[in-house]
Amino acid sequence: MHFEQFYLGCLAHASYMLGSEGEAIVVDPQRDVDIYLKAADEHGLKIRHIFETHLHADFVSGHKELAGRTGARIYIGEKAGASYAHVDVRDGYQLQVGQCRLSVVETPGHTPESICLVVTDLEKSPQPWAVLTGDTLFIGDVGRPDLSKSHTPEELAGLLYKSLHKKLMKLPDEVLVYPAHGAGSLCGRNMRAERSSTIGTERLTNYALQIRSRAEFVHQLTSNLPARPDYFQQDAEINRGGAAFLNELPELHAIPAAKLRVMMDDGASALDVRPQEEFAAGHVPGSIGIGLSGQFASWAGSLLGLKSRPVLIADSQSRIDEARMRLARVGIEELSGYLEDGPPGWTQAGFSLAQLPQMTVQDLNERRRGRGWHVLDVRRAGEWEGGHIADAQLWPLDRFKEVLPQLDKTTAIAVHCKSGYRSTIACSLLMRAGYRSVTNVVGGFDAWQAAQLPVAKDEIIAV
Repeated sequence: MHFEQFYLGCLAHASYMLGSEGEAIVVDPQRDVDIYLKAADEHGLKIRHIFETHLHADFVSGHKELAGRTGARIYIGEKAGASYAHVDVRDGYQLQVGQCRLSVVETPGHTPESICLVVTDLEKSPQPWAVLTGDTLFIGDVGRPDLSKSHTPEELAGLLYKSLHKKLMKLPDEVLVYPAHGAGSLCGRNMRAERSSTIGTERLTNYALQIRSRAEFVHQLTSNLPARPDYFQQDAEINRGGAAFLNELPELHAIPAAKLRVMMDDGASALDVRPQEEFAAGHVPGSIGIGLSGQFASWAGSLLGLKSRPVLIADSQSRIDEARMRLARVGIEELSGYLEDGPPGWTQAGFSLAQLPQMTVQDLNERRRGRGWHVLDVRRAGEWEGGHIADAQLWPLDRFKEVLPQLDKTTAIAVHCKSGYRSTIACSLLMRAGYRSVTNVVGGFDAWQAAQLPVAKDEIIAV
């Protein structure tokens, strides 16, 4: 049996291909599906089957395009209400391809339609070899229960408790666990960095599986959930109907600097995708800096929304193309174009670039003692609770779309996150909103700890 995991780091998303005797099955494909076609060709396989473990909310799936390009059949839990051609599956459904057998286990909880796929490699043993758990069971965590319009988080958490203990934990300890997401995904909150595990390991180490009381499990799973981006519900609906083929997206056109300036004056968003240090050195005033080096698409979806129609700013065509693809993966398909010739084109048109001041953690340690400085921590609450800078104020970046920190716009603000990626985004949003004295802390809290500067652990101080 052929088995392959495809891991997309920017979305912390794992998809899978299984194959035997010339046929292949793809599970939870990403939006751009050429990687599966290439892998299948390399291994002499034809993709005939596609499984979706649930209606994904954090990315747009490529199941419909992959089916259209291969003739494969799509399978999904019957409670999904999918409107494309598919096969509804439920407990006990089995599909055998050569010596590979998949058995469907209904595991509602993350979503009502969630399923897991028990994999048996009949060449080796008639016993289960692995389970593809979708967003039901992660490495070190379980799926969040607040993504359904038809069920309350408490109802879903109760269903998840039953799915875990009555179904998945009935599998032998040696069964391998392969989830649909890893550390960094917003579909959970405590995932470990490993990309696979075993049922036995999770039974012993996964905090959620240590909770024996259903009532306590529901309480813990529904308390202090990370903010749910608005685009999650929209992506789930896109996946319910199936997304358009990528080659159907409209062509992007270059926008001269003078035109972009008028567009921005009228409220258009400009999205600078260059690295943080390049953005800080010089950027189009009012542009939002979300670098391609991190979880670019997730933050763009969370902070801008799927209908934002941004103008891209980059220093190469390859970065424009990469940004276009990564935005499409979360459902941002309508773009207004890209800045012609990038930042140099802006200056050649006679316009000035803005700079984002930066400081080291040593500078911050000295300056924060002076009156008038505010230290703004834009990490998530769980990160803060693990340690923070004394007298800093917490305002997680995922709250910025809802409301910006309530500070005087003339106040000197030093912004930090874990490493500098999120703080650059936050600084750009503050500067765009008219905050006039914003400084980014290079290296963030990681650099603060590396410099052995004092770390506090106390209650959250909100702005």
